[in-house]
Amino acid sequence: MLSGVVVELMNKLAKVEHELAQIKKAHIGPKSERIKMPGPNVSTPVPTDQRLASRRANARSKTEIQTLRTDHKVPEAQRTCPACGNAKLRPIGKGRSSVVFEFVPARFVRHEHVQEVLRCGCGDYVVTAPGAPKVIEKGRYGASLLAHLAVAKCADHTPLYRIEKDFARQGFPLKRSTMNELLHRASEITRPLSARLLDQVCARPVVQADETRLRMQNDGAGKAKNGFMWTFVAADDNGDTDVAYVYAADRSGETPKRLLEGTEGDLLVDGYSGYNAVAEVSSRRRAACHAHLRRYFHEALATGPVAQEAINLILALYRVEREAADKKIARTPAHLKLRRKKSAAARKQLKAWLDRERVRHPPKSPISTAIRYGLGQWDELGRFLDNACIPLDNNASERSLRRVALGRKNYLFVGDVDAGTNIAGLYTLVATCEARAINPFAYLSDVVARVQDHPAQRLDELLPGNWLRARAA
Repeated sequence: MLSGVVVELMNKLAKVEHELAQIKKAHIGPKSERIKMPGPNVSTPVPTDQRLASRRANARSKTEIQTLRTDHKVPEAQRTCPACGNAKLRPIGKGRSSVVFEFVPARFVRHEHVQEVLRCGCGDYVVTAPGAPKVIEKGRYGASLLAHLAVAKCADHTPLYRIEKDFARQGFPLKRSTMNELLHRASEITRPLSARLLDQVCARPVVQADETRLRMQNDGAGKAKNGFMWTFVAADDNGDTDVAYVYAADRSGETPKRLLEGTEGDLLVDGYSGYNAVAEVSSRRRAACHAHLRRYFHEALATGPVAQEAINLILALYRVEREAADKKIARTPAHLKLRRKKSAAARKQLKAWLDRERVRHPPKSPISTAIRYGLGQWDELGRFLDNACIPLDNNASERSLRRVALGRKNYLFVGDVDAGTNIAGLYTLVATCEARAINPFAYLSDVVARVQDHPAQRLDELLPGNWLRARAA
């Protein structure tokens, strides 16, 4: 009986120590999980030739900016030689040139379209020239304005009231309510593209998924409620990443179940049980995230320094990935062979460590929680040994949710499920453009004006990847 009391007190002490450590970390500790590791560093310095190439590329980009020339003449008082009095000075070369980069604020243009109207003298024939493309029926706002609002909201996370103030400073007063309607209209216009991109992402062999809270003001009954933004990330055959978002009224597994039904491959997610439903309707195998495993041990460091040993063993797996990247064999059979040789050995050491340490700590202590998580997810954590295209972690989908977290901090919530669905569609296109190094404003300005008249059977031509290849060609 006394031993039971001791165990209970040890569990309570471990819990209190962990809570105290988390409070200290939240208030005075570093936010990053990065810590100094023994042995060689994972990160290697960027080679000199790569740094020079990056600088040259930046310099070339600056030379492509529109150039304005201003000629500065020598003042009349200085155009006479003080030594001999000669007033006919001759120029030396083309002059001395220097460059100063200035900023010209964006401006609005009132674009007036005049359609020519012709008639025949017989009075039986009248013809009118085609007019400006109408993005919104009977609307006065063009595709570039809708694209600007979408990028400001979904890429720069700017609330509409700030955009309203900016527009007013430029002499173009536009109400927030109008901007809100324009954003919804932009999402509706581009919905065939965002929906098609979502279908493509969910059908790929390796899909990463995650979710985060995004509150809505009206749940249908006039009450505020937590909604959730889901993200699905997958690379195409060329290794280029596409990102898709879906908004749902809850966090149940029905969302990934509905989207991934009938698909094949692997699903890389965290330990949330909501993804278990995917196995009921698809042949996807679940893969687990080593970053989540590492995070459990990192949080246990304050009360269990021995957790550093597990972190070091997880680090060995990432060193193998860095080696594959340096050898330029990532996602190839050679990469898989390297994993099975080196990563499998590191996993064997980690498994032995977990089995050895799980009986040495109080059951409810943070490090015991981390150990149970690792053992409970062990098979899923090893899926990367079967497929070189499965990443070690789910960080790509977590990064894709940062834009939702930043937006949530600025604009706080969405109106309802329909509003959440609309912003999810715009997020899909903007995030995929950024993942593929495409200017989202240039892309949306083009496709918003074209997609309504584009043949449905050729819709894939307007997806970001194909759009970029067509522009390059």
